[in-house]
Amino acid sequence: MSTGRAIRTLGLVHLYRTEGYDVAALSGVDLVVGAGEVVGLLGPSGSGKSTLLALLGGLFRPSAGKIFVGDHELSALGPAALDAFLARETSLMLQGAQRNLVPYLSVRENVVFAQEAARRLGADVVGVGDTLALVGATGFADERPAHLSQGQLQRAALAVAMAPRPGVLLADEPTSALDRSARDQVLDAVLRVNAELGTTVVLVTHDPDVARRLPRTVTIRDGRIGGEGRSGEEYAVVTADGFVPLPAAVRESLPPGTLLHFEQDGGRWVVVPEVRGEEPGPG
Repeated sequence: MSTGRAIRTLGLVHLYRTEGYDVAALSGVDLVVGAGEVVGLLGPSGSGKSTLLALLGGLFRPSAGKIFVGDHELSALGPAALDAFLARETSLMLQGAQRNLVPYLSVRENVVFAQEAARRLGADVVGVGDTLALVGATGFADERPAHLSQGQLQRAALAVAMAPRPGVLLADEPTSALDRSARDQVLDAVLRVNAELGTTVVLVTHDPDVARRLPRTVTIRDGRIGGEGRSGEEYAVVTADGFVPLPAAVRESLPPGTLLHFEQDGGRWVVVPEVRGEEPGPG
């Protein structure tokens, strides 16, 4: 049974090739997630959230930079070693619950199937009943996906993801397209996984109500970390190259061309905006 694993990325860059051009989905992401921490990835569509999650889950390798899970650098592992390590340590819930399930198997059979696959790659799995109970899926364990509600489907997908008891759970929009009751049930199950097993959780969400329940959020904008939220407060983050993305509310209140002046007040830095005036004309 795995305990939570820390995650660290250094200078993470990922390029997509489209219509003959390289498009940067991520442009130097430095992120640290502590072992057993719960972190939500926020940001507009196309900002790079799902790309970052897929890289952490080993779906593909970054164009540049490094990813560490625990003491292991993913990019230093060969294909076979990487598959075995991810099977033991990391589970990725893809967006859309049915993409994570075999449609002709019951929920219980899906969990058994996931455990058998993980066991072949060296994972130490536990009882199926314990996994189903952990996510609140016992009551529909013998149903096939076609007979489940959207909320039940998401909890079934979570049961499959937790079948090998990974140290890291990566979930892409696990509460999307759910009503409030189902959303809360799924989020409760995810947080219970973290609380009872110590699993590190990184999830992507667009839902501000979900984000408010998470102890920490990281906002991705234009392929970079654009801010962090801690206990309801939003902070700007200074990147390794000195880049400081402004929080969304600040960006909306300052017109383009605004100059920001930094003044030191005791032990604090104070930012004073000055709107740039028009350049004087000749004569």
